[in-house]
Amino acid sequence: MSIEIVRKYFSSFGMEDRIREFPVSSATVELAAEAAGCIPARIAKTLSFKIGEEPVLIVAAGDAKIDNRRYKDQFGKKAVMLSLEEVADWIGHEAGGVCPFGIPENVGVYLDVSLKRFETVFPAAGSSNSAIELTIEELERYSHAAEWIDVCKGWQEQEV
Repeated sequence: MSIEIVRKYFSSFGMEDRIREFPVSSATVELAAEAAGCIPARIAKTLSFKIGEEPVLIVAAGDAKIDNRRYKDQFGKKAVMLSLEEVADWIGHEAGGVCPFGIPENVGVYLDVSLKRFETVFPAAGSSNSAIELTIEELERYSHAAEWIDVCKGWQEQEV
C-alpha cells in the first residue's frame, strides 16, 4: 500500500506520526479540505503529467488550475496528464493519493508558486484518505522539488 511507502519515507525523518488518516475520503480537493478542516486552497494537490515518456508531478494549491500556455512555456510541450493506469505504474500511488513522497527517482517534482501564499499546506500521503500538514519549507525539502514554477491560473483571484 502506498501510504506505507510514504509512512516509511517520513519515518526516516521522524515525522511519520504527522500523517493523518481520515475515516472519510480525501481524494478530491473539496473532500480533503473538509477532512483536514481547512480551506480548499490549502490542499496541495499533486497533478501527474508526462513530458515525452517521462513522468512529472506538479504540486499546486487546491484553487489553482494549469494554464496551458504557461505550462508549454515552462516545459516546451503541451500538457498531457497521465492516465489512471500510468499514475499507478509510473508514480507508485493511486489517483486520489498521489503525492511527491516515496516516489521513483526518475519522477520530476515541481512546486507551483500558488502554494507560497500559505504558511502550511496539506498534500496527500499516499492514499485517498490521508494527508500530512507541512510548512512550505518542509514541502520543498521533502518533495525534493527541482524548482518553483509558475504554471497555474485562477488562484490569484481567490480570497483566502
